[in-house]
Amino acid sequence: MSPPPELDAVNVPGTDPDAVLARLNFELPAGRIAQTGAEPRDASRLMVVGESVDHRIFRDLPELLRRGDLLVFNESRVIPARVLARKPRTPDGHGGGQVEVMLLREEEPNLWSAYLKPAKRAGKELLLGGPGEHEHRAEVVGVQADGARLLRFDHDIGPHLDDIGRLPLPPYIDAGDSDETWRERYQTVYARTPGSVAAPTAGLHFTPGLLARLDELAVERAHVTLHVGAGTFKPISGPVSEHVMHAERYSVSPQTAAAINRARAEGRRVVAVGTTTVRTLESAWDGAEVQPGEGDTSIFITPGKPVNVPDVLITNLHLPGSTLMLLVAAFAGVERIRAAYDAALSEGYRFYSLGDAMWLENASR
Repeated sequence: MSPPPELDAVNVPGTDPDAVLARLNFELPAGRIAQTGAEPRDASRLMVVGESVDHRIFRDLPELLRRGDLLVFNESRVIPARVLARKPRTPDGHGGGQVEVMLLREEEPNLWSAYLKPAKRAGKELLLGGPGEHEHRAEVVGVQADGARLLRFDHDIGPHLDDIGRLPLPPYIDAGDSDETWRERYQTVYARTPGSVAAPTAGLHFTPGLLARLDELAVERAHVTLHVGAGTFKPISGPVSEHVMHAERYSVSPQTAAAINRARAEGRRVVAVGTTTVRTLESAWDGAEVQPGEGDTSIFITPGKPVNVPDVLITNLHLPGSTLMLLVAAFAGVERIRAAYDAALSEGYRFYSLGDAMWLENASR
């Protein structure tokens, strides 16, 4: 992952996001994109990145933690958001063509934003699921700025998605036909609140046995919720200053906020499991403490902006040119991330959602 010839290491501004992205650019062979997760889950590799780089296995995590550390997890659950719909037939028998629906989130009761392929204009009706009592009707009632459509259902579609939908796997994974397998594997073992259209993938490495070991070591656990949207896969295609982050819904309970603030006050480390957890904690940070509450966040963390709450981040290996590369560079430092990705490429690490993991220390600590 060498910098482009026109960029000299001395001249790359450490807080210029566009220069950082250029410096962290690299070629990734397609074969390095993980298509299956490690089995068992905690058999994945774990790169420990601090002053130096160390190569471990994820099940070694208890050896890196201290008594009293607080791990914060995103407990959002992925919903079966991919649904095949069709157009109603006209009285003369025309129509009935298929439409792929990717539900994004429920904007208000029975009103969902969704990507449609092919796209449909307002006023069009769609039929989702099977015929008869298993058929669900929706009307296209609007178009959002990013091209997503607004679908109005005449009833709550959420409880029916398990029957009519498929899990929305990332586009770089060859899903095959076994949706049942993915419904278990593309979900964290602690997922609870439905709402994500992509998994908070750093958590995929945890097993019930590993969590039990952490409990035995008196490592504290807390949970937040951030429902991951389809925008997580959107690359930065122009200047960073023009990139628009999709809003995602988050929630921090009073119990979780109190646990985090108490750990910080007592000098115990806060370990964020996943970039979605970092974005949630930074969205809830008021400059002195983490505040409980819920809402939408479009927070965009880039170098030059301090990451205030977590001391450690557990995360997967990300796409070059992505917002997540900027986040980890802001967290751990540009040069540490460049060294880590150089090592990942040379040491055979597996990338993206089902790949290996990193332990990153907050460079500002």
